[in-house]
Amino acid sequence: MKKILVTGAPGQLGSEVKVLSENYSQFEWFFADRTQVSLDNLSVLKDQLEIINPNIILNCGAYTAVDKAETEQEIADIVNHQAVKIIAQYANDNKVKLIHVSTDYVFDGTSAVALTEEAVTQPINVYGATKRAGELACLEANPDAIIIRTSWVYSKFGNNFVKTMKRLLEERDTISVVNDQVGSPTYATDLAQIMMDIVTAQEWIPGIYNYSNEGEISWYEFVLAIQEIGGYTCDVKGIHSSSYPTPAKRPAFSLLDKAKIKEVYGVSVPNYKESLEKCLELVKGGK
Repeated sequence: MKKILVTGAPGQLGSEVKVLSENYSQFEWFFADRTQVSLDNLSVLKDQLEIINPNIILNCGAYTAVDKAETEQEIADIVNHQAVKIIAQYANDNKVKLIHVSTDYVFDGTSAVALTEEAVTQPINVYGATKRAGELACLEANPDAIIIRTSWVYSKFGNNFVKTMKRLLEERDTISVVNDQVGSPTYATDLAQIMMDIVTAQEWIPGIYNYSNEGEISWYEFVLAIQEIGGYTCDVKGIHSSSYPTPAKRPAFSLLDKAKIKEVYGVSVPNYKESLEKCLELVKGGK
């Protein structure tokens, strides 16, 4: 029986993979938290991987505090870059299949068309730079690895934009949301399913793939969709990014082109609203 190691298991994506794992009893599963697979402690990481001895690694762990990364550059680079290099090297040396999760923040946001996997990367914040360094290290150490770039991830688990906005829509009379950053959200349940579709596919085709839900929207439009589904009466105002300065710059446009993953793995990609409705139903039901 093949063993799948999931790093960053308590996070949004790791938690969704854990739910999904109940449908894949043909595998032995190891869900690792940061003490079992310490992405922030490079001196023990290889030994931890050897002890677990997986056949497949789903690297869902990352340093994702985008604004904090501006002042915590060293730890962000350790987790998002240097640890990825060790994992990729281990996977290569031991013929372990590796799926590593990356981000739309590897782009600078100046494109006007959906970004393909070949689009030029030029991160504009520390988080994006460390994730891009991780991609390069991963592919250099392990040409057989698969990298999935995703964007605007949310889930019923953990803290995320959808749950925060739902709470604010319930509590406040008015909220302001940036309307000049465009992309597409990703329901972590859908991303987890895509990862398992790849794991169980007949052929393993290495390289970089994009995945997010379908649709091209701003954060403001995303909140309007949450409001519509939830039936909230809060007044939602669209504002320019300059009115809401953050320590880390965000790409103004980071819509991902999903043609490659659809063609290579034959997957269907749900529309963002369809997935958002599913998530909000679970959050509402407390499931």
